[in-house]
Amino acid sequence: MANEDNSTTHFGYQTVPEADKAGMVHGVFTRVASKYDIMNDLMSGGVHRLWKDAMMDWLTPRPGQRLLDVAGGTGDVAFRFLKRAPEAEAVVCDMTESMLIAGRQRAEADSMADRLDWVVGDAMALPFADNSFDVYTISFGIRNVTRIADALAEAYRVLRPGGRLMVLEFSQIPNDLMQKVYDLYSFNVIPVMGQIVAGDRDSYQYLVESIRKFPDQETFAAMIRKAGFDQVKYRNLTMGVAALHSGWKL
Repeated sequence: MANEDNSTTHFGYQTVPEADKAGMVHGVFTRVASKYDIMNDLMSGGVHRLWKDAMMDWLTPRPGQRLLDVAGGTGDVAFRFLKRAPEAEAVVCDMTESMLIAGRQRAEADSMADRLDWVVGDAMALPFADNSFDVYTISFGIRNVTRIADALAEAYRVLRPGGRLMVLEFSQIPNDLMQKVYDLYSFNVIPVMGQIVAGDRDSYQYLVESIRKFPDQETFAAMIRKAGFDQVKYRNLTMGVAALHSGWKL
């Protein structure tokens, strides 16, 4: 009998073969790349900028550090990191080349070109050596990974001893009524906005569904601990619409 892998996973609310998900996610971000930044501003009312600033406040970037920003797309997090640590270096890694191209076209990219690299790569099989980075960040990307545990294991591998993981991701509001209000907005407004602005309703329908499928704060913190990280903590942002998770490789 042929040895076939019949493992499945979720793509939003769809159940799909694990082998297909990465390509489907790649298709989503290829389609939305040119409108990604403006849609982030519209969907969050610009609040995603405050969340990323909060991420930097907790990270406290230091001169000489080397950052790996996975699913870093258009460079938002890497730019912020380098502005706060002038002698630091950063690598933006993303599986979607068109997202990296959009990032390289931003004004900040030119001014930081000597300290910033752009690499096409998979979060579950990073093209970097062990113990290569001081900081690993991933923002609004880990929920799109086929096997989150594999991505966390790779984060642990490429971090140096004493290195830090920080994840910014949409999460679950611990108040049921507020969660219902947020769901009404997410499912009724964001896909329509995606159709009007990006000409792509389906991609934004997937993105909304993927948020609802992502583990809650405590469950995800447990996954980070299982990957080997210590001192794992999280902070809710905007009542839990998003959360920051931090862990250390000790």
